[in-house]
Amino acid sequence: MQGVNLSWWFLVLLLLWTFAVVADSASVTSSERGGVGRSQRRGGGGGAEKKKRYHRIQHGQCSYTFILPELDGCQAAGSTEQYGSARSRTSVVQRDSPTMDGDWPTQKLQHLENTMENNTQWLQKLESFVQKTLRRDVANIPSHVVHNQTAAMLEIGTNLLTHTAEQTRKLNVVEAKVLNHTSRIEIQLLENSLSTNKLEKELLLQTSEIGRLRDKNSRLENKVQKLESQQRGELEDMRQEKNRLQSVVRTQMSAIESLERQLRVASSNNTALQRQQALLMESVHTLINMVSATGSPPRSQMWRDCADVYKAGHSVSGLYHIYIGNRTEPLQVYCDMETDGGGWTVFQRRFNGSVDFQRSWSEYRMGFGDVLGEHWLGNEALHHLTSQGQYSLRVELRDWEGNSAHSQYDRFTLGSERQQYRLYLRGYSGTAGRQSSLASHGTRFSTRDQDNDNCDHCKCALMLTGGWWFDACGFSNLNGIYYAIGHNIRKLNGIKWHHFRGPSYSLHSTAMMARPYDF
Repeated sequence: MQGVNLSWWFLVLLLLWTFAVVADSASVTSSERGGVGRSQRRGGGGGAEKKKRYHRIQHGQCSYTFILPELDGCQAAGSTEQYGSARSRTSVVQRDSPTMDGDWPTQKLQHLENTMENNTQWLQKLESFVQKTLRRDVANIPSHVVHNQTAAMLEIGTNLLTHTAEQTRKLNVVEAKVLNHTSRIEIQLLENSLSTNKLEKELLLQTSEIGRLRDKNSRLENKVQKLESQQRGELEDMRQEKNRLQSVVRTQMSAIESLERQLRVASSNNTALQRQQALLMESVHTLINMVSATGSPPRSQMWRDCADVYKAGHSVSGLYHIYIGNRTEPLQVYCDMETDGGGWTVFQRRFNGSVDFQRSWSEYRMGFGDVLGEHWLGNEALHHLTSQGQYSLRVELRDWEGNSAHSQYDRFTLGSERQQYRLYLRGYSGTAGRQSSLASHGTRFSTRDQDNDNCDHCKCALMLTGGWWFDACGFSNLNGIYYAIGHNIRKLNGIKWHHFRGPSYSLHSTAMMARPYDF
């Protein structure tokens, strides 16, 4: 019974000593956590075996040896009851905290030595207590029982110390992980702070740049306002100038219209004079016929064309009677005795728009208009005229600016009505373009009521008006609509000669005439 009590007392003392060691270890850990942000464990040259502390108690013939494991991070202190000086390295936990102060290892070593001295005193007290207890009761207790109980108690104490050391090591590992995480957070905070400073600097730069741009924008706005005011003034001046020019143009247009009216009056007066001249010539011819013997005129006075008239001694341009082909009735024609040596039989004239040339096929066949004014001699008469021999064709042109030009063809023949009055030309020359504006390969004549052109999907006589050798609506039409000055531009259906003034310029006057090639 006394042995059992002794064992319980010994166990209580051992537990008290264990709690003291744990408390000291906790204080060491608390000191590490408060003084430094990181810890580093000490160890040997790479061995994995922990240091062991031996404590022996001698009692009579029996001795008891306590095997105490050394706590991680603790360094053994010198003692008369402690053996073994070799050190073994424990596992080291690397931390990312800043470097520790130079005095911290010395302080920690001193603290650990104090702790070991306290432990040693506790062990000495325990030893003295055990010796005293054993002196009183050792005689009554078998030695092997005491030895077994003591060994069991020591094993329990050793296990407790080992468990305590392992928990302390785990606690240190957890602490190191916490410190590592805290260090990483601190580094991240530092990086965020640096980034924030950089962003603040960039924000200041952007703010200054925005201010500079705002100043520049204000200057540009001022310039734009000045330019707008200047442009408004210039636009107002231009508007006034435009109004002034419009009034001048209106005045000029009214003057041009007045001149056109005067020109028409003068042209009508000229036409009346020409009629009077024709009447006088007819009266003269009538008187001559009355004086002459009754019957048909002598063969010598039956002129075939104006070339014969010119050869008969008549060199004045005007109306004359000619006998074409086998016709017994004379044909009144206008003879041009001045152009290029004279002798020209005129079969088309236009100069004032007094005659409408939008006629039918039969009208173009028989002819229309006033021989002294604007007229078309007739396709049938022209066919018989060119059938008498080899004739040349001359086309006289004049624009509204007073420029004159002509086109001349050495050979000119017009087919019969059965041939649809085909036109045959050869030997072009003249000043109205480098090439002919008339198709020379047998183009047929077309009118609004008889379409003989070479355009498959159109009617040139309807689109371009008048009667003409259109081919495929071609480069010329001297029988189109007569447009007065100011309205003669961009007129595709006017009086046009492409290689003289282009496809949309309507001319002022034209004349078409024939003369023998050998005149």
